[in-house]
Amino acid sequence: MTTEPSQARHGATSGQTIVLIGMMGVGKSSVGRRLAASLGLPFLDADAEIEKAANATIEEIFTTHGEAFFREGERRVIARLLAGPPHVLATGGGAFLDPETRAAIRTQGVSIWLKATLDLLTARVRRRTNRPLLKKGDPHDILAKLMTERYPIYEQADLTIEVQEEPIEITVDRVAATLADYQKTTSQSKKTPA
Repeated sequence: MTTEPSQARHGATSGQTIVLIGMMGVGKSSVGRRLAASLGLPFLDADAEIEKAANATIEEIFTTHGEAFFREGERRVIARLLAGPPHVLATGGGAFLDPETRAAIRTQGVSIWLKATLDLLTARVRRRTNRPLLKKGDPHDILAKLMTERYPIYEQADLTIEVQEEPIEITVDRVAATLADYQKTTSQSKKTPA
């Protein structure tokens, strides 16, 4: 089984940041931390970086300044992170919806959509109470509406991984393998003259 680590290392040498996108509760941060460790890359969480820059929690930013203010800060922070050395970046659920952020991710990273069913997301988000967008009604209904709005945009990601109710290590292995295949194919297509 010595090929798995070398495949994962291949991902670390591509020179691009790996950007995880998807709905809240899908596991971007948990998968991202483990993926970064397996690739030998740093891990950054965009929401944590936004909180650090604003010296306030996401919930406080939403409450005090509103979603538009938060999205502007999110755009600036993600642009700054993408300009840095390659790493694994977990983004907030709405980040990829912003056209500027999406364009920056497209040119400076590899985007991976962690996709999950409504039932799985609902079960996961009920475990935490700090999600501002879910405080306005029934989480199941809110998530269903957000999925309708967001999934067509998430489909623009470079890669899609179906997240299931499985040990996180299995999800991380699937992400790493898919990423390695993608980067190998991309590398070969750049070498092949058109």
